[in-house]
Amino acid sequence: MKKNFSRWLQDAWYTEMYVSSAIMPLSMLYDDAMRFRRFLYKTGVLKKTRLTVPVIIVGNITVGGTGKTPLVLWMARFLREEGFKPGIISRGYGGNAETWPQWVDGDSRAEVVGDEAVLMAMRSDCAVVVGPERVTSARLLLDKSDCDVILSDDGLQHYAIERDIEIAVIDGERRFGNGYTLPCGPLREPITRLETVDLVIVNGVAEEENEFSMTIEGDIAVNLVTKEEKLLSDFALIPSHAVAGIGNPKRFFNLLERKSIAIDCHSFPDHHQFIAEDILFEDDKPILMTEKDAVKCMDFASDKHWYVPIKAVPQQQFVDKLLTLIKEKTRG
Repeated sequence: MKKNFSRWLQDAWYTEMYVSSAIMPLSMLYDDAMRFRRFLYKTGVLKKTRLTVPVIIVGNITVGGTGKTPLVLWMARFLREEGFKPGIISRGYGGNAETWPQWVDGDSRAEVVGDEAVLMAMRSDCAVVVGPERVTSARLLLDKSDCDVILSDDGLQHYAIERDIEIAVIDGERRFGNGYTLPCGPLREPITRLETVDLVIVNGVAEEENEFSMTIEGDIAVNLVTKEEKLLSDFALIPSHAVAGIGNPKRFFNLLERKSIAIDCHSFPDHHQFIAEDILFEDDKPILMTEKDAVKCMDFASDKHWYVPIKAVPQQQFVDKLLTLIKEKTRG
């Protein structure tokens, strides 16, 4: 199991409640800086841009994976079914493009535009644009497509773009870790930030009155080479390797274990740029990986490699509230 400093630090944030008083001032300075930055946007010192279509932000207040991207994919499908033409913008984490923003399609290279971007382009049937400046990305999206609502995968803290609906996603297993903001803990913003968003959804079991819940489901595995599909239950009790380079690898490993799959776990940093040696093992065991990781391994995968597509399933109360908010924002 590979672990870099970033992964070690995240593990500490989510398991260690004690924080040395020597570094607490760093989090206090971070809090002050975040509050001052929001104040500058609120007072107009820093410019916000209002776009011509509604913008829905799907983000979080913690470092590490919470399930944003599966929820964005669910929302894209849901909006199309409701008659909208959604488009997606994202940061393009892990991409090394020389210029931004980048238009993304199923043939884009993950090392150029980022793994999540390629996955969303392949799965969403939507126009996808990525780049560090979301306003610029959104303008390219509007110039080159007929989208009438923009979904931003992440960007809750990117205040330069005006938003009509904010959705915060919480990891139901890890919640807020030790409860401290960076660098003492995993919080990008204080927990009180959740009081200002429109919807809070928990990847797991909702604990608070204002929270909705969603589940992440995956029942099949797809071969990277042959495209054959198998039920995950077909791997039950078969010794397998499990590979994950995502924000919270344990969530993927737990999914496989719930299917009674005996796995050797191989954890990598989020957005890890895989090479062949990372996913080749000296045995004949099948190798199961996330779909986000698979888009970076197609060139050197063998028929032993399988990815597990997942989908978000939000509770109906969340669906109803979301649709009401969207209709309010698009009325007229």
